[in-house]
Amino acid sequence: MRTKYIDLIDQTFDFPQDEFNLHDNRLVFHGIDLMRLIEEHGTPLKFNYLPQISNNIQRAKGWFREAINNLGYNGKYNYAYCTKSSHFSYVLDEVMKNDVHIETSSAFDIDIVEQLFAKGKLEAGKTVICNGYKPQKYIENVARLINAGQLNVIPVVDNTKELQDLLDATDPSITINVGIRIASEEDPKFEFYTSRLGIRYREIVPFYNSILKDNPRVKVKMLHFFINTGISDNAYYWNELTKCLRVYSDLKKICESLDTLNIGGGFPIKKSLAFDYDYAYMVREVLMQVKKMCSESQIPDPNIFTEFGSFTVGESGGAIFKVIHQKQQNDREKWNMIDSSFMTNLPDTWAINQRFILLPINKWDENYERVLLGGLTCDSDDYYNSEQHSNAIYLPKFAKDSPLYIGFFNTGAYQETIGGFGGLKHCLIPEPKHIIIKRDEEGKITTEVFSEEQTAEDYLKILGYK
Repeated sequence: MRTKYIDLIDQTFDFPQDEFNLHDNRLVFHGIDLMRLIEEHGTPLKFNYLPQISNNIQRAKGWFREAINNLGYNGKYNYAYCTKSSHFSYVLDEVMKNDVHIETSSAFDIDIVEQLFAKGKLEAGKTVICNGYKPQKYIENVARLINAGQLNVIPVVDNTKELQDLLDATDPSITINVGIRIASEEDPKFEFYTSRLGIRYREIVPFYNSILKDNPRVKVKMLHFFINTGISDNAYYWNELTKCLRVYSDLKKICESLDTLNIGGGFPIKKSLAFDYDYAYMVREVLMQVKKMCSESQIPDPNIFTEFGSFTVGESGGAIFKVIHQKQQNDREKWNMIDSSFMTNLPDTWAINQRFILLPINKWDENYERVLLGGLTCDSDDYYNSEQHSNAIYLPKFAKDSPLYIGFFNTGAYQETIGGFGGLKHCLIPEPKHIIIKRDEEGKITTEVFSEEQTAEDYLKILGYK
């Protein structure tokens, strides 16, 4: 009988895969022996494998380059990284090696942009797309960046008021390049119909005619189209893209300066070993639709911007935990308790029922069992109990005298910011140790500690006891 964990994986998925392999029944991730990391750093442990960031950026650039060449598309492609996915310096340092632009979403983002520029990591002339609703501090910071005149700053107008605020805050001698964000209709499964961000489809051309057209200080350069569910091959996405392209065509005919279409909403990342998404096909289809619209409307092909956040950084991240105890709660339910918390350290598993790739690090040659996974907080919602492929978790059998380690992969986007990196955690569960993994020019793997595990002393200071 084939009852080992490796048998289960072989029967369910194509394995090994590009990033996952086995060595002596231990999981290897991008050539990294994860058990060696555990032996050196212990658990719980978070890590970022930085080469995957550059790898994904270059993959996307390649897909667009190929599609542009094959279709005879006349616009240029520009890759922008949306910083809200991960603001960490080690992420931005890696991102900026790849000739990309930046998208911001809050006031403090501008301070990060200025730091990158001052250190020579963001070159003069690069585009900074300032997105999101803009309170006064955000307006002031964007205006400061525009007044400096060293970067191509494009504030994306979310409403009519913030445009006037920007004009009031900037040097009167400066012409501002702006974008207009479309308030797209949300997926039918959402609780509301229209995005709270942006200007409705039918109001964009009137908005341009009444406020922007005759303003000598404003030049409309970009139409921004964002879909919350990302770039998906379904009727909803193609329908919204079609409506966006109609608006672009109508606006371009009366606005000569408009030359860029920003396709917001990112590519999906791998959340299961059964993941199947044809990136090259989707890029080709999107550009084909844009080019078809331009041909029919007799307007030039626009330059294309994409804003990839999760796709850029998500697949670089991982978290490793130790199963410290097993509880048999009834005839059917076995709880494997980990040495950390899902709610605090992988908050998307709790907040939006997100699923990540879950695999054991060791014991692949042992029999498996069906389990539930529980975190250390006293909250009943601190659990992880299903995988996309089977609605159950199967792991090698727990044994008191033989530790089992498990890894969650492709967790590099949002988890630290949503979880409040370095701050208070529910039930005072500490932030895990966090390491950065790199490769030198010869391909040798190197690691460095970004932050140590939080201590009681850290919490006492935050809480005012010290």
